[in-house]
Amino acid sequence: MDSALPRVSLRTTYSPPRIALMAVGVTVAWILLVSLGAVLRVDPGVAKIALIVHTISLVAAFGAVLLVDWVGFLWLISRRKLVETSRIESAAMPIIWGGLAGLLVTGALINPVMENPLTIIKMSAVLVLMLNGILLIPCMRRLNSMPAGTRFSDVPPGMRVHLLICLAISQTCWWTAMVVGFINSTDLF
Repeated sequence: MDSALPRVSLRTTYSPPRIALMAVGVTVAWILLVSLGAVLRVDPGVAKIALIVHTISLVAAFGAVLLVDWVGFLWLISRRKLVETSRIESAAMPIIWGGLAGLLVTGALINPVMENPLTIIKMSAVLVLMLNGILLIPCMRRLNSMPAGTRFSDVPPGMRVHLLICLAISQTCWWTAMVVGFINSTDLF
């Protein structure tokens, strides 16, 4: 029955130089937008609109991440097939990366308080989260090339560890950024 399920194609190869270039690109974009946020002061009305778009970007990106991670967890405990996880991951990637781009751009426009250590923690968590996502791409491509019925226990041990570490880093960074953002926006501390 598994052979009847379509396999996810490897449309693009992700060589180490390409992954390194992507990581450098994301880091440069992050540095530029953090620097812009540090020097740019926008009108409060513009900042409010940026905050709305920032929140929408967060909901879209993190919602997609939670869905991918949940279906991945269901695959890990043999409640879903690998092909289902692969399809959802493939469909969610544009939403996740688009949401992250929205978060970066709007983050520069919400008048961040760069002197606040929590802001630095939040921005650092976003950078780590993006780099983690890039480093996960080759692993996910290898995983998606496996037979549709592959179980988590069938995956080589090193790859299982890589997947679990990336999952832990992703969730830690997302929750850190969200909690810190909430604290910063409500002036709780």
